[in-house]
Amino acid sequence: MRQIKYRPMTKYETLKTFFGHNSFRLGQEELIDALLSGRDVMGVMPTGAGKSICYQLPAMMLDGVTLVVSPLISLMKDQVTQLLKSGIAGAYINSSLSSTQYRLALKRAASGQYKIIYVAPERLQNDEFMHFVRTAKIALLAVDEAHCVSQWGQDFRPSYLNIPKFLNSINSRPVVGAFTATATNEVKKDVIELLGLKNPMNITTGFDRPNLYLQVASPASKFNYFRKIIEEKHKGSSRNCGIVYCTTRKTVDEIYAQLKRQGIAVARYHAGMTDEDRRLNQDEFISDKADVMVATNAFGMGIDKPNVRYVIHYNMPKNLESYYQEAGRAGRDGKPSDCILLFSNDDIGIAEHFIANSDNNRDLSEKERRTIFARDMARLDKMIAYCETGRCLRAYLLRYFGEKPKENCNHCSNCKSGTR
Repeated sequence: MRQIKYRPMTKYETLKTFFGHNSFRLGQEELIDALLSGRDVMGVMPTGAGKSICYQLPAMMLDGVTLVVSPLISLMKDQVTQLLKSGIAGAYINSSLSSTQYRLALKRAASGQYKIIYVAPERLQNDEFMHFVRTAKIALLAVDEAHCVSQWGQDFRPSYLNIPKFLNSINSRPVVGAFTATATNEVKKDVIELLGLKNPMNITTGFDRPNLYLQVASPASKFNYFRKIIEEKHKGSSRNCGIVYCTTRKTVDEIYAQLKRQGIAVARYHAGMTDEDRRLNQDEFISDKADVMVATNAFGMGIDKPNVRYVIHYNMPKNLESYYQEAGRAGRDGKPSDCILLFSNDDIGIAEHFIANSDNNRDLSEKERRTIFARDMARLDKMIAYCETGRCLRAYLLRYFGEKPKENCNHCSNCKSGTR
């Protein structure tokens, strides 16, 4: 690990030294300045826009430790790995640690060895963790994937509701930053209220990604259509890099096997694999040893791979928020990339099944579960309408997220052909 001795730096020096950038992206500097001045923030920035720097950079400049509330173990591990490579002392605290590892992490944290600690929301009420928090200087609390706190959000997690109680239990309230890639106006208002953000700087940098070509297709044979796309993407000496999202593990395995038979360098990723196999497959994709990653939606959060030239959804996601986030992993380097969704009526039944059998809300009352089910079904209706519309796909997406786009983008399958 390349360890750098911390010294007082300007924000520009910090940006260059630890993150390797000479300038800020849209919205970053304003959010960073607000946090450094002690003002809460609400930042909505698309996938690949650099949300993490908005709290990681202030963490390096503020006196004390920064806590980052994050929903996924894999996301925390990826982020901490990147921090360590940058010379930033970071750690994560979640259920993947043994009791011995957990206590060691808290001991090191108490002695000031970490600048940034990623923590699962469930840990915020843990007695040992709270003892550390009450004796440490918490400079900043960053809430990643902040839409998870809202019952209007697509990934509502009841454990995120622990955050306000946690803040109230700290001796000195830190500055708070909430960040997400996907939030409607309704969700943004909910996040600000539920987290108790105080006069936050509220920045939404916009949802449009002009370099992404959007396409929806409903072929008679989804597999044959998909095979032709892949053959085109990887014909001859071409080594395009892409992600193929499937709803079920079984479909992932089938597509993976087929691509392997075609001689394509392919990896796979889903929750039915061991942690080690997932890690190895992810590393192969990140290091360009595999050209294609076939995965469920368990893959992708926190993955900073700029040269993904296409994202194919073999099945329709259950909401537009998920689709936007997953498709947005294409073209993070700003170069032209394709987002292709293959839609069939069978996808609707699969999505309805996953919504009806979600286990994320088991701690809620029956009334609350019914409310969330109704909202999830309403979001599914919007997703289906996106797949079935004959109008501009980009305009449909942007209107959904509260923007007022042009009626035709001339860079989607509907605008190009008028029909599918």
